[in-house]
This record gives sequence, structure tokens and C-alpha cells, in this order.
Amino acid sequence: MATPTARRLDPVKVVDSALAIADDEGPAAVSFRKLAAQHDVTPMAMYRHFKDKDDLLAALGDRILADVVLPEPTDEPWDVQLHNLLGAFVTALRAHPRLADLTLPRILVAEPGLAMAERSLELLVEGGFGIEDAAEIGRQSMCSLIALVTTDPIAREANDPEDREASLRRKRASLGALSPRRYPMVTSASSALVCPSSAERYYTVGLELVVAGIRGVRAGQN
Repeated sequence: MATPTARRLDPVKVVDSALAIADDEGPAAVSFRKLAAQHDVTPMAMYRHFKDKDDLLAALGDRILADVVLPEPTDEPWDVQLHNLLGAFVTALRAHPRLADLTLPRILVAEPGLAMAERSLELLVEGGFGIEDAAEIGRQSMCSLIALVTTDPIAREANDPEDREASLRRKRASLGALSPRRYPMVTSASSALVCPSSAERYYTVGLELVVAGIRGVRAGQN
């Protein structure tokens, strides 16, 4: 009797499945056993493409970086072009807020990350930074933007609208219960402190702070 043909496992589809699980439940929920069941193979089949879970998570980081659409060079000032580049990075990260930090160790490994790093350094050097300063500023800027996404107060709330609103009410009530004499600013700003008025404003302000900080460092060197 002939042996059944083994099902071929497509690593791209595995990464897609792992990405969906991690987006919904967090990277801790990703397992070879769960993915093998989804793709109707044995868990051992996963090891033909990924040596371990860390290798799979690295592939998720690479996948997110591959979604960064780098703007084409223009005649605009260096800081405007840098703002657009960093904005493209944030846009890719926002699609996967629970996984944004997976990109950090892959920026200088995966081809899309290297392309982003190269262009960032070009723009920072064009802006007047030495290469070592450009490297440090570029690294810290990327870290700041990853943190901006992973700490997004809207994305961190429960997905269910009713649960999310209940959570926000509890947090606002907690701040509202503080003494307005002792904490007049905190109590008056309790709603904004708990959650930004909109996700777009949150990311616009966060990105502007990073770019303004870079301009400020450059101005301080003059």
C-alpha cells in the first residue's frame, strides 16, 4: 500500500497564521502545536522551516518590516523627508501593536530594516550630523517610535467596545477621585491622561515630538 504524500508546509502561510494569532492573543499564544493543527501537519513539520519559536517570532518581525513603504527621495528638506520615513515605519507598526517590539532586533538584520536604516542615516548626515551621532539618534528614534506603538493607550484597551468603555470609566473615576486641591492639573486633565482624544492625534503628536527632538539636538550642536 502506498504511503500518503506528506502535506507540504508553506512557511509564508505559517507566518501569516502566526501573525494572526499574535495580533489577537499576543506573541505568547503562538505555538508550533497550534500552528501545526491549523495547517494539518505534525508539530515536527514546523522545524523544517523554523528552528524554534524565537526563529518564528523573528520572521514575524521581518514580515512587519517588509510592510514599511519607504518614501522616495525628494527635494524637500532632510527633516521633512525623515518625518515621512519615520511615519511610514509607524504606519507599519500600528497594524500590529502587540508585535511592534519584534522589529527592533531585526532592523539591522532583515533587508527591509537595513534599507530603512540606510535611508535614515543618509538623511541625518544630510541634516548635519556626524555618522556616529546619526547612528545614535537613529537608533533612539526607532526605539521611541516602537515604544509609542506598544504603549498606545487605545490599542492596549480591551477589544470589546463595552469592556473598553468600562475600563476607561474606571480609570477616569480613579483620577477624578483625587483631591483637586492637591492635584489640580491631573484632575482637570483626567480624561486626556487616561486616553487620547483620537488615535491619529496620539500618533501625530508622538511622531512630531521625535522629529522635533532630532531638530533640537541638531540646533544645539550649532
